[in-house]
Amino acid sequence: MSQPRLMLFRFCLYGFLKNQQYYDPFLILVFLQKGLSFGMIGVLIGFRAICINLTEIPAGAVADVMGRRRSMIVSFLAYIGSFAVFGLCDQLWTLFVAMLLFSMGEAFRTGTHKAMIFDWLERQGRLSEKTAVYGRTRSWSKLGSAVSVVIATGLVFHTGQYSSVFLFCIVPYLLNIVNFLGYPAYLDGPRQRGEQSGSVLRTLLSSVSRSFMHRPLRRLLIESMGYEGLFRSGKDYVQPVIQAACLSLPLMLALGDRFALGQRQRVAIGVGVVYFAVHLLSSFASRGAGRFAKTFGGENRSARLLWRMDLVVFAMMAGGILVGLSPVTIGAFVLLAVFQNFWRPILVGRVASHADSAQTATVLSIESQAKSLFVALAAPLLGWSVDLVTASNPELGFLPIAALGIGVSAAMLLTGHRG
Repeated sequence: MSQPRLMLFRFCLYGFLKNQQYYDPFLILVFLQKGLSFGMIGVLIGFRAICINLTEIPAGAVADVMGRRRSMIVSFLAYIGSFAVFGLCDQLWTLFVAMLLFSMGEAFRTGTHKAMIFDWLERQGRLSEKTAVYGRTRSWSKLGSAVSVVIATGLVFHTGQYSSVFLFCIVPYLLNIVNFLGYPAYLDGPRQRGEQSGSVLRTLLSSVSRSFMHRPLRRLLIESMGYEGLFRSGKDYVQPVIQAACLSLPLMLALGDRFALGQRQRVAIGVGVVYFAVHLLSSFASRGAGRFAKTFGGENRSARLLWRMDLVVFAMMAGGILVGLSPVTIGAFVLLAVFQNFWRPILVGRVASHADSAQTATVLSIESQAKSLFVALAAPLLGWSVDLVTASNPELGFLPIAALGIGVSAAMLLTGHRG
């Protein structure tokens, strides 16, 4: 295998192993099983976002100055610690510890690996392919997610437990650390020798200044807060919707009677089928992101189209909730996940077009922090709103998610530029 193909393979392998997150399809159900309300779940998710906010920009600057491979290894060690706590502990305070470790993993990872990919593309003279190459690596991430759903479904089906799946995530994350050790040293970045704190501070301040003073970057930060912050805040609420459908739809009841399946086994099958479809479709969407952008007039115009599509889908979700059609609500969640995988490679390409290559990891970390700030504010409010509406009318419990989506999408369309 040639060196360029080997590096592309390593980039894709990273995404495949990173997305062996067997807990992901059951995260909200794990918290519900531990006795948490939707409001407290929102607080936990908001706490994670705040922790990311406090550490992510400095972590990106450290990655640019001190070495990106080491930052990635630290990130995955923090993830492994988080999985161990989630899998072995049930007390509320331990969940906050696990979230803190998880946020450290996110902070040292977000933006860093993308910066390594863009650095490698620039050295290869292929920077014009950034959207297509990132879309390809992201498609392998989504294929990894599809495989992880199958494994997670089997684990929950046979063990009847949600929390134990965290422990099985440790093995692929250890393998990814081995993968990082095979990356060439130059991908540590052009400034890995300047480890003085002053260099970190200068990189940080320069990147923050450019992100907020440069109008296109500022707009992209706002869009990221709205699009991905909204998606991250609401995406996991599909799990209790699927759970309710598995316990009430005639097809699932008949399946349970036919094969003598318990409630949790039916839920595992339902969640597995939906999430497998989500990740498989998302993989195709990520791989086709570059073609999608070209077809609809470039990255900026295709991003505006995605805002329109989101507005329609959130309206569809609201309709499904109001008339009590859970398949429509679930379908809306699936479409939002697919659209997000068109959106992410396009957004990253737009950010890379305006960011200095030596500060890419820092700027992308600022972009990620912007959406984390949205999550920190929106997640607790959504959780409490769902609790409040559910208390008065359980069938309309998830309507606040659709309402927020309609409001944010409409605001972005009204304030955006058509060019």
